[in-house]
Amino acid sequence: MNKSEKFWDRMSKTFDKPTKSKKPKLNTAVEKARTHLRPCDIILDYGCATGTKTLEIANAVKETHAIDISSKMIDIAKRKAGEQKIENVHFRQSSIFDKKYENGSFDVILAFNILHLLVDTHKVLKRINDLLKPGALFISTTPCMGEKMKWLNIFIHPLSKIGILPEITFFKVAEMGNLITDNNFTIIESEIPPKDAHSYYVVAKKQA
Repeated sequence: MNKSEKFWDRMSKTFDKPTKSKKPKLNTAVEKARTHLRPCDIILDYGCATGTKTLEIANAVKETHAIDISSKMIDIAKRKAGEQKIENVHFRQSSIFDKKYENGSFDVILAFNILHLLVDTHKVLKRINDLLKPGALFISTTPCMGEKMKWLNIFIHPLSKIGILPEITFFKVAEMGNLITDNNFTIIESEIPPKDAHSYYVVAKKQA
């Protein structure tokens, strides 16, 4: 078990607990993503955590495969699916490089708040492109703190090395956009964060 897996296993215990700062938001990433989904779609939710967003989307598509590196996150997600009697979602502790998933398998791949936590984002985006059908969609949200909060890395980097925090890349919005387009995608919709937020929302289509 690597440091990231251990960290997210620990986080699973409190991941779904609300905080005072969490307030209901209109036009969330899930709501926006649903406008691009079809009842015939087979999708992959990469980095699904405890499955909250996955299950909110499940009734909009035919079938969902949802993966996370944390077995404890997946256990919680499976329990939620059972409680909600949702049967078209398949939760699995796995990585995006699982050989179970063949190239050209998915109509849509979702990646909510995961790309900044990867060791090699470029490699993962290439794999995501391979897994999608021609013309299929990649929908992501990514905290892009490179413009305003890069100074935090001075404190975060040492803690990530010893496993107290996960590895975090402080992307700039332009860097994230370029990473996506450099991996054979065309961005068809995006939302640049307002002054008080950092999450960059992108819908990108796999080029033929």
